Amino acid sequence: MLKVRNRNAGYQLVQFKLSKKQMKSLKNYCRARKTSPNKLIKKSIRYYTEHFSDGVPQKFYATANQLDIFHDIEKDETPLSLF
Repeated sequence: MLKVRNRNAGYQLVQFKLSKKQMKSLKNYCRARKTSPNKLIKKSIRYYTEHFSDGVPQKFYATANQLDIFHDIEKDETPLSLF
């Protein structure tokens, strides 16, 4: 009798929802380009899935919002001076 080995394929499932209009548009584009929606999505995100497995360079991190330099006048008693 043969033993069946369970193999971990090493894949992760990713799910997201599209509206009916978005799905129709995706199917029409794929039909025109003679490809599948799965191949189109994988090709579109390939850069992000192949280049950042070890770490993300500092230049890609989000910076602090620059608009927070303006204080909320209601919380802060000092008025905002622009000049």
